Amino acid sequence: MEIKIRPAQDADISTILEIFNYEIRNSTVVYHYDERSYEDQLQWLADKNQAEMPVYVAENDTTILGFGTYGIFRPWEGFKFSVEHSVYVDKNARGLGIGKSILSKLIQIAKQNDLRIMIAGIDASNKKSIDFHEQFGFYEVGTFKEVGFKFDRWLDVTFMQLNLTSK
Repeated sequence: MEIKIRPAQDADISTILEIFNYEIRNSTVVYHYDERSYEDQLQWLADKNQAEMPVYVAENDTTILGFGTYGIFRPWEGFKFSVEHSVYVDKNARGLGIGKSILSKLIQIAKQNDLRIMIAGIDASNKKSIDFHEQFGFYEVGTFKEVGFKFDRWLDVTFMQLNLTSK
């Protein structure tokens, strides 16, 4: 199966929305409670484009299998060289290397843009995501206890980072 990684387009929003809303409903991958609307997600892409922040999709033929993006870690000038990323893969396409392809592209783009640090905020119980990030050289920098709440329970968030200037 050949996977193509390309910039997201407005025409991809419906599928991006399906993938994202599935995670809202069924997981602690994202701590949102309410599903997003088509208009919300379309505005999200427009905002990302205006801020010159990448959004990429992984596509097999004409099927979107996942997407990823990054944005400035904190909205103050002193943080402009640090970004936090997100990668989402369709529930039926996991284990096929989709996430690896998307994250590899995001890391490549971040390096080309002379960014220094890429950050991952991960639900601390998500061992698969922590292991996934370690494969790329991310390392744990700390865990915030009980800072999230979803599905009637308190959630811890583990932060990992990757130095983009390392060889």
